[in-house]
Amino acid sequence: MAARSGVSVGTVSKVLNLRPDVSEETRQRVMEAAKALEYSPTTFRSDVRDPVVDIVFDSIVNPYSTQILEGVIAAGTEMGVDIVVRIIPRDAEDDAGWGREVRAKGRTGIIVVTSQMTSQHLRALARASVPLVVVDPINFGRPDIVSVGATNWAGGLEAAGHLVELGHERVGFIGGPKASGSNQERYHGFRAALEAAGLDLDPNLTSWGLFTYEAGRDLAIKQLTLPHPPTAIFAGSDTIALGVIEAARSLDLAVPDQLSVVGFDDTRLASWSSPQLTTVRQPLEAMGRMALRTVLQMHDGQEPDSKHIQLSTSLEVRDSTAAPGR
Repeated sequence: MAARSGVSVGTVSKVLNLRPDVSEETRQRVMEAAKALEYSPTTFRSDVRDPVVDIVFDSIVNPYSTQILEGVIAAGTEMGVDIVVRIIPRDAEDDAGWGREVRAKGRTGIIVVTSQMTSQHLRALARASVPLVVVDPINFGRPDIVSVGATNWAGGLEAAGHLVELGHERVGFIGGPKASGSNQERYHGFRAALEAAGLDLDPNLTSWGLFTYEAGRDLAIKQLTLPHPPTAIFAGSDTIALGVIEAARSLDLAVPDQLSVVGFDDTRLASWSSPQLTTVRQPLEAMGRMALRTVLQMHDGQEPDSKHIQLSTSLEVRDSTAAPGR
């Protein structure tokens, strides 16, 4: 198998024993060689259980969370890790029970996606002594919590820069919760682009709410019915952006001819919307993969590469942006 995959016997052993200190490309080569050779272990230990990682969401999985989950599951399948999906507890009694359950079941680690980690949650998980990685956290709670996210500031900068280059001078911002760290980073990148272009940021054109369609719609209606409305809006998520497009439709404003809209995430909603949404792409599946690899690395007693891992964003220009007054 080592000869077929072009690596050492030791590297093959690391891959087959689910060690995290192997590159993804090498892991793929070894697994493909094992499949081609129809390899299966000749000995088994009855006292060894397959690793199990919990992935935890706030509520029903949304398009953003679905793509994170797909990355975690894909990496888990490749690495022989079972994934359990669950909803984060909502009261202190459940928090304590969660910690006891995690410890009793011998979980390998926990991945929490875009959730507000309360002090009760953190205490419960600390008692469980299980590796924890938070994806795109709303709040860090403690600086030592390991997180995986994207370059939110750079994404906000690129989104606003795109609108400025098109000629927009009155640009609105509609974000999620004001306390969200990732949301603040997107906003400050957005502000930096406007300031670099010498444009004033009208406080009436800055709105905070939730990462929901309804919030995007309602807050956009408020901005678009001002005496001097924006000609473009940067939304803190694709879901908010779809609400903005609906607000424009309800006010008989054509997108992008009378209003340009930029989202953030590049979920499947972006290409399904009408018009297709210009948005900042987060590598969501890659973030899920990275979260799982980091949990396994921590479980193996290794320090993560960084306490706060950020993957690069990029702007995907589609049909929802154009020069003002086109």
